[in-house]
Amino acid sequence: MAYPRYQGYQYETSPRKLEPQYEPRKNPYEKKKSSIQKKKKQNPKNGKKKQLKSRVKLVSYMVIAFSILFAMIYQNSLITESFKEKETLKKDLATIEKENEQLKVNIEKTLNLNNVEQSAKEMLGMQKLDNSQKVYINLPKKDYIESNVEEVIMEEGNTFWQKIIKNISKFIK
Repeated sequence: MAYPRYQGYQYETSPRKLEPQYEPRKNPYEKKKSSIQKKKKQNPKNGKKKQLKSRVKLVSYMVIAFSILFAMIYQNSLITESFKEKETLKKDLATIEKENEQLKVNIEKTLNLNNVEQSAKEMLGMQKLDNSQKVYINLPKKDYIESNVEEVIMEEGNTFWQKIIKNISKFIK
C-alpha cells in the first residue's frame, strides 16, 4: 500500500506504522506434533515431575558447590592456624636463643681462674698445697711399650664346608 509523500502535519510523536510487505511462511519440513505429544505436554503430572527433577538437580548442585567451598575454607583455616603456630614457635626459639647466649656470656665472665679459686676456698673450704703435702716420684726412663711379635691370622669369610675341610686336614696332619 503506497502512502502519499505528504499528508499534512502529524500531531503525534510516533511515526506511522507501515504494514509488512511480506507474510512469514511456515516451514514445510517442520514435524507436526501428534496428539500423543500434545497430551504429554498437557499432562500436569509430567510437568510437576520435570519441575521437581530440575529443582532436585539444582539443589544437589548447590549442595556440592557449598561443600567444595566449605572444604576450601576449612583447608585455608588449617593452613592459617599452622602458620600462626609456626610463627609463635619461631618467636619462642628466638627468645630461648637470646637467653642461651646471655647465659654463655655470664658463664664466660665467671669462669676465670681467680673466681674458681675464690669459690673453692669459700664454698668448699679448699686450700693451696703446702710443700709438706707434695710428694715427688722418680721414674726410670725405660720404655714399657712392647711390640707384638705374634702373628695374627685373619680368616676370610669361609663357608661351613670349607671350615670342616680345614679342620679335617689339620687333624690328619
